[in-house]
Amino acid sequence: MSASNSRRQVLIGGVTALGAAESIHQEPTFTAPRKRVYEALTDAGQFDRVTQASGVMKELSQMNQPTRISPDEGGRFVLFGGYIFGRHIELVPNELIVQAWRVGNWSRGIYSLVRFELLDLSPGTRIVFDHSGFPAGKAEHLAAGWHAHYWEPLEKILAAG
Repeated sequence: MSASNSRRQVLIGGVTALGAAESIHQEPTFTAPRKRVYEALTDAGQFDRVTQASGVMKELSQMNQPTRISPDEGGRFVLFGGYIFGRHIELVPNELIVQAWRVGNWSRGIYSLVRFELLDLSPGTRIVFDHSGFPAGKAEHLAAGWHAHYWEPLEKILAAG
């Protein structure tokens, strides 16, 4: 492969491949203000509602850890019954969430980086979302999972008030 081909960027269904490195870039939009979106992503009680709306716990019935989300940088989070977990790298209330994020069945010590930037649309919020550093070949599965288990249920929860 020539150097020019290895730097080619491809965007398909929210999945970007730059050379051999895959990443996900998505920009979901919600009618709720940034404060509500931020709280839904960082408050355990509110995120439980997102989890329930996604229906994923029926698939993960063997998982039984409660949702835990620390409000602090460096704090831990446990989502979807323990299937997803990690640490907050950076938290800027109502503006930015950066996490070291992993799926429980990945090899030990493998963490990816997720970044949620919340943009004020007045009214509403756009999340500029980027996910990188995950194991090769997981991009399409993860991109679909963000839609099905985060964006779609989050939209339902925020619309319901």
